[in-house]
Amino acid sequence: MAYQSNDRARVLNAWRGYNVAAAEKTAADKGRVAGSIVSQVMGGLGLDRRRAEAEIGKVWNHLIDPQITAHAQPTGLNKGTLFVSVDNSVWLDEIVRYRRKEILDRLQNSFGKETIMRISFRVG
Repeated sequence: MAYQSNDRARVLNAWRGYNVAAAEKTAADKGRVAGSIVSQVMGGLGLDRRRAEAEIGKVWNHLIDPQITAHAQPTGLNKGTLFVSVDNSVWLDEIVRYRRKEILDRLQNSFGKETIMRISFRVG
């Protein structure tokens, strides 16, 4: 049966003037290459990290105490450290001394311990 299939393909290729199977394989390979290029470009632009930061910003306002969110907002995520800007040193002291662990636990429960390993609070 395979012999007849090969003969048929050879006759059709001769009649068409080109090998359809080879053209289809090349098109499929180009599709795979394009997919890997898109993944590389997205990784190079840091879009996954930016998407995670945007998601953290949305969840922050719903998950954390409104008194804290009025004075502190996440500003970035880098290598597992979430950076949070606090509007004054009084609130910075309050958050770092009494609320850091609670905030970290809530965010880790929502995003996982691999995504947010630490929090760094700064006045800014």
